[in-house]
Amino acid sequence: MAVVTMKSLLESGVHFGHQVKRWDPRMKKYIFAERNGIHIIDLQKTIQSIKDAYDAVRKTVSAGKTVLFVGTKKQAQQAIQKEAERCGMFHVNNRWLGGMLTNFVTIKKSLLRLKKLEKMEIDGTFENLTKKEIASLGKERSKLQKNLGGIKEMKELPGILFIIDTRKEAIAVAEAQRQGIPIIAVVDTNCNPDGINYPIPGNDDAIRAITLFTQIIANAVVEADNEAGLKIIETLGDEDEEMENIVTDVSVKEEDQEVDIASYSESEAETPAVPAAESAQEEDGLPVDVNKVYSEE
Repeated sequence: MAVVTMKSLLESGVHFGHQVKRWDPRMKKYIFAERNGIHIIDLQKTIQSIKDAYDAVRKTVSAGKTVLFVGTKKQAQQAIQKEAERCGMFHVNNRWLGGMLTNFVTIKKSLLRLKKLEKMEIDGTFENLTKKEIASLGKERSKLQKNLGGIKEMKELPGILFIIDTRKEAIAVAEAQRQGIPIIAVVDTNCNPDGINYPIPGNDDAIRAITLFTQIIANAVVEADNEAGLKIIETLGDEDEEMENIVTDVSVKEEDQEVDIASYSESEAETPAVPAAESAQEEDGLPVDVNKVYSEE
């Protein structure tokens, strides 16, 4: 199945760039033509870029690393959060805090503080505080949740970043480059594609276009997870075959197998009869001397 079709790109308006006067000359190789003072993006190159980014995400997730979705502009916030949660990855959709990657140790302290405040609210600690203290802590928790809620469970740096609009997220791009983290980014005709590992030329302002790009990256994560799950199931199947050849206490032993009654009766008939004295000895459970005469009293 194709990662994306030309029809879906056209319907989402991915091919519409910015005004000609606002273009970045470094995007020239991705521009197809100019119509009514607006640059038209070459969708053939967009499709190829999407495939490259899709494969990169699959390899990253298969290697056990995570993906961080970044998009703080108003048009991208909802799509970034929805798709990141759908594929079980992390996201930043409100504000990029400086040092989120380069100073992750400090960010982790803020994440611990957020978890502590949430625990205080649940375990009843707030009941022993004044209204003013509760309001202050609640405001702090709300602020942390707004900025860091999407990375609350992130314990280490992500394996790859997916960014909408590199101009607005310039700090995120710079930090990822400094940390050596690969970047997948949607670059419009007014953006600089240099320094981006997997640039995807396309419209980064239209909600439908942003949603389409984000869904594609999320689908790559889901596919990689499904492949990992299938490998685990196959491994378990091989282990089950090996276990079948191992004899354990619960295995069916020869004496536990069912016996054919007819054949059992025939073999019983061929067995020589036991003398009466011996059978009596077995029944009474007492020793009997057949040569001795017992007198009746």
